[in-house]
Amino acid sequence: MKERLIIFDTTLRDGEQSPGASMNKAEKMRLAMQLEGLGVDVLEAGFPAASEGDFEAVSEIAAKIERSEVAALSRAVKYDIERAWEAVRHAAKPRIHTFIATSDIHMRYKLKMTKEEVMNAAVEAVRYAKSFTDNVEFSAEDGSRSDRDFLCRIFEAAIEAGATTVNLPDTVGYAIPQEFGDLVKYVMTHTLNAHKAIFSVHCHNDLGLATANTIAAICAGARQAEVTINGIGERAGNTSLEEVVMAVYTRPNFLPVTTGIKTDHIYPVSRQVSMITGIMVQPNKAIVGANAFAHEAGIHQHGVMNNPMTYEIMKPEIIGLSANKLVLGKHSGRHALRAHLKDLGYELSEEELNLVFTKFKELADKKKHVMDEDLEVIVTEGVLRTSDIFALKYLHVTSGTTVLPMASVELTINGRPVRDAGYGNGPIDATFNTISKLTGACADLLRFSISALTGGTDAQGEVTVRLRENGLIALGRGADPDIITASAKAYINGLNRLEYLKAHPTQSAQSL
Repeated sequence: MKERLIIFDTTLRDGEQSPGASMNKAEKMRLAMQLEGLGVDVLEAGFPAASEGDFEAVSEIAAKIERSEVAALSRAVKYDIERAWEAVRHAAKPRIHTFIATSDIHMRYKLKMTKEEVMNAAVEAVRYAKSFTDNVEFSAEDGSRSDRDFLCRIFEAAIEAGATTVNLPDTVGYAIPQEFGDLVKYVMTHTLNAHKAIFSVHCHNDLGLATANTIAAICAGARQAEVTINGIGERAGNTSLEEVVMAVYTRPNFLPVTTGIKTDHIYPVSRQVSMITGIMVQPNKAIVGANAFAHEAGIHQHGVMNNPMTYEIMKPEIIGLSANKLVLGKHSGRHALRAHLKDLGYELSEEELNLVFTKFKELADKKKHVMDEDLEVIVTEGVLRTSDIFALKYLHVTSGTTVLPMASVELTINGRPVRDAGYGNGPIDATFNTISKLTGACADLLRFSISALTGGTDAQGEVTVRLRENGLIALGRGADPDIITASAKAYINGLNRLEYLKAHPTQSAQSL
């Protein structure tokens, strides 16, 4: 019988450290419920000591999640551990995850501590965490650049102190698969009490090798993989949950493990993470990218028509990607909408359903068929953004070859209506200038991109923006059949996220 690979999802913690990917409490809670439905074994909900907002979000998630373990990150200091426990103490299955750096470069230049001081700090942290819960994980930050024998010593000490999981992170994405697999095997072999704990790995993607390193570690004996949806995370991101899970699923003869992930939930959850964070999935992304099951070459198309397995190593339905999405139109009723939203993973209250249904009818009057992607936009904008400071009420734009582009805009700011007009080099520039004037924003626009949510000339346009203000970076996203309106929504969403970041300052949580 195959051993179980524990899937430790850190989308809500390390994933949120992607520049601009901040989430409010409602968004975090919604995503946490979807991750539990996906079947993750451990859900790292955040870093409670970083801020009051993070503490509150972790606490609410811990109180609601029933099946998955809920982990809170802490540095190897008493205050962090106490905050972590306070946040997860009401969870059905709480875990404290404490860490300290173990590489020479980190110990010398960041911690300014000797190996023995780091060893003592790790042992004290694990013992203190153990006084609150039996479920304690210890991580050796920058493990892939640490001395092998020191890793064995500190893991042995951590396990002796009570750690039930020990994690070897490739914090800066430096490792090569064969090297990393050898390191994991060496440490597991030379840590005298290794059999008393689960060995875990947490890999970053700086060299594009996060999934390869994780697979190498699994083959070497690691039985917990720390991952994020869509591979989001600090810098180049983390190991992608969908890539590891589908590698295990697709290559059972090579990988000696199994997971508890419901694979048909993968694509819907991937879409929700993209919608909530504003981070688009690149088209050629493995498993969940738009081109993952697309075939352009004629010889490929011919082969797939005769037998999909000629060029597809997995069926799209396995990850929850259905080819039949045209299900709702202007004559569809409330019950059909509720049922389909439930299939997409959205459990809405009666009040939320009423709000979504109104928006759905408005959209259905503009386009013949309402697609899954359209419904996701409605839920995200209608349900998860209800506490936004800025909201668009009215937009009128004039533009053309013989007129100076002008935008008339009405917003509500904390519920108070304000209106103004302004000019620009084009209709979108005029719109952004007017919104900036109304809100008093001084954010720099770092990136602006447009794509279509679905096919067809009546498709909603999806706009993403990247804004920077006083060192803070936020992503904004908006969708609408009208591209200019979509741009206004994206810009306002980005400004709202900046306001959230200003109101919820965080300490910099090191990415493991």
